[in-house]
Amino acid sequence: MADDWKDQPVLGNIDREKLQMLQNLAEQGAGKSPSDLLPYLLQAASDGQKKGMHFNSQEISAVIQAMKIGKSEAQAARIDRIVQLMKMMNR
Repeated sequence: MADDWKDQPVLGNIDREKLQMLQNLAEQGAGKSPSDLLPYLLQAASDGQKKGMHFNSQEISAVIQAMKIGKSEAQAARIDRIVQLMKMMNR
């Protein structure tokens, strides 16, 4: 996965360490099936919290927005569905 997504202006206020963690997460999650991806993301979020890595709501929104750049409507909708599932599971 290319690193250029981290240079999106919308991500300018996010710590580079957090962006690197997200890059590693994306690389490790690449190729996982949709059914495997959600549990993987939830576990990664839990691991990050244990390590003291927290994202505020503005950072999360910025990352999601950056993920959608250059994606088709269908791909962006899929990202939205995954986000909604994660929100429901974190209640």
